[in-house]
Amino acid sequence: MKVSVEHIKKLRDELGVSISDIRYALEESDGNEDKARELLKKKGLERAEKKSERQIKAGRVFSYIHHTGAVGAMVVLGCETDFVARTDEFQKLGAELVMQVASLGAGTVSELQGQDYIRDSSKTVGTLIQETSGKLGENIQVKEIKSFRV
Repeated sequence: MKVSVEHIKKLRDELGVSISDIRYALEESDGNEDKARELLKKKGLERAEKKSERQIKAGRVFSYIHHTGAVGAMVVLGCETDFVARTDEFQKLGAELVMQVASLGAGTVSELQGQDYIRDSSKTVGTLIQETSGKLGENIQVKEIKSFRV
């Protein structure tokens, strides 16, 4: 099946994965965008799992303080390279994770990863991290979390 440029562009803008992966997924799914999304998600999770043993050498510290000043949180998010740590996708993940910690106050990293994601309860925080890892092609891990309440 011939895949249209419009389909590829739409999924690229939505998912942020490589054009070749999108083209392959659309061809495999006979142009069905929902099936292509599922194939891309599965492929991304498989990539993330393969990369999970790679060494973390870079990352960022993310913080959030609620406007009342009564709630705050910090998350140390690690990745393999500083290049990935500067990407918009990594920055967005860090901001989402620190909001998650501030909202639900997880005590440990494993507890955080098991929580339902506050913006989409159909997935866990661990799944969100794996999806981002698959998109960016690097091992991404939450190294430390801390929440503060008055």
